[in-house]
Amino acid sequence: MSSSETTLPPRGALAQSIYFLLVPRFSMIAFSMAIEALRLTNRVMGHAVYDWHLVSKGGEPVRASNGVVVSVERDLEEVRRACMDPTRTRMVLVCSGVEVEQFDDSSVFAWLRRMYSQGVSIGGLCTGAWILARSGLLNNRRCAIHWENLPGFAERFPDAFVKSCLFEVDQNIYTCAGGTASLDMMLHLIGIAQGEHVIARVCEQCLIDRIRPPHDRQRLPIGARIGVQNQRLLSIIELMEANIAEPLSLEEISQVTAISRRHVERLFRQHLGRSPARYYLDVRLERARRLLRHSNLPIVEVAIAAGFVSASHFSKRYRERYGATPQADRQEYEPDLVVNHILSTG
Repeated sequence: MSSSETTLPPRGALAQSIYFLLVPRFSMIAFSMAIEALRLTNRVMGHAVYDWHLVSKGGEPVRASNGVVVSVERDLEEVRRACMDPTRTRMVLVCSGVEVEQFDDSSVFAWLRRMYSQGVSIGGLCTGAWILARSGLLNNRRCAIHWENLPGFAERFPDAFVKSCLFEVDQNIYTCAGGTASLDMMLHLIGIAQGEHVIARVCEQCLIDRIRPPHDRQRLPIGARIGVQNQRLLSIIELMEANIAEPLSLEEISQVTAISRRHVERLFRQHLGRSPARYYLDVRLERARRLLRHSNLPIVEVAIAAGFVSASHFSKRYRERYGATPQADRQEYEPDLVVNHILSTG
């Protein structure tokens, strides 16, 4: 699909070319929202300010995480040649999604580095930051990635400054956390180039009343997630979530929050039906489960990242919580059962 099929010819300056590199099991919502931002901008302006092209390695169709197969127009070599034109403004956006940790293609990584060295802006949608980091493009750079993948990403790429925000722009590297954050990032970039009046009209077309700023949170506030509004309890939980690898003792939590140990215990029993220690353990095990499912870290490193002093203790607690060992849970996990059904039934 190309914008030349749906928009009027460009007036004046050449349109900016955006190349969407589709990786197997990419996020359809992040991808489609980015394209719609470009299409609607062209529509409200009455001419083609942007054109876009779908790309894959080898030019083969790519299956998204929802099972939809998307045809592409170009392969990597064709894009490399097209991007040699110095009169055009170019950007490559890597579109990925689930199981990005399994993507390991040195030729794609080298191609991204080459595009960047040629002055092409590079971006990643949803989990695209993972591929940019594997390509060596995020060292000492700020970036954003989906919250499920953030713990594993931070462990795997300590030289990247990953943030739990909607999107990040660091010079000519653009990353977003996926979902509707893809629309926010694209509208942010379009607004810089085309002006706020254009973005206002695009927002009207999208039936949204504002662009979220980059540092809006990805997840619901803690209170909304757990159904509790007691501010003292929420401050304790925030402290726990910020100290996973090196868990705090109940005495330390009491000192930091200036809430007596007895009152801390009472708050957890009253609002959550668990002791503080049990809740804290569950938080750490949930972090471990995300690392197991959304990273390829060895199990012993997952245990350390979740604050366990030994792999055996971690395995015991994990089995008690989830009914399977960490290894078995990792092997059995499949994020998209519907897609698996589609693939297995043809």
